[in-house]
Amino acid sequence: MILPCEVAVKSVIPAIRSAIARELTESYRLKQTDVAELLGVTQTAVSKYTSHCRGAIFEITDVEGVQPILKETVFSLANGELDKYKLAEKLCIMCGIIRQSGLMCILCRVSDPDIDSSKCVVCCPNGNSKIIFKRKKK
Repeated sequence: MILPCEVAVKSVIPAIRSAIARELTESYRLKQTDVAELLGVTQTAVSKYTSHCRGAIFEITDVEGVQPILKETVFSLANGELDKYKLAEKLCIMCGIIRQSGLMCILCRVSDPDIDSSKCVVCCPNGNSKIIFKRKKK
């Protein structure tokens, strides 16, 4: 069985990084090398993110609740206000929102067609009261 976090590492995190990289290069006019340093990835990875070769499996900005955190993250990165620990926290929050949206269920089923979403207690909004990942309310 493929774990949801494995699916997230291969699809959700690259999609989030892609959105951040595109915003930093387009709106803030940062160079790919600067974006790479901010994200802790290579310049080649940023090039692939910005050209939609990596992280293009879906558009995270279409997931309700992600856009405000994405904008805040990009602004903070561009202004040198976000260290790698806070960046990791923001990525996890966005991933959690994506999980709770039900999109992860689709991605997990693509990765493992035998997955029964009704039995999953990790992130799927399947009516199960024992969901392991729960987003903190502010």
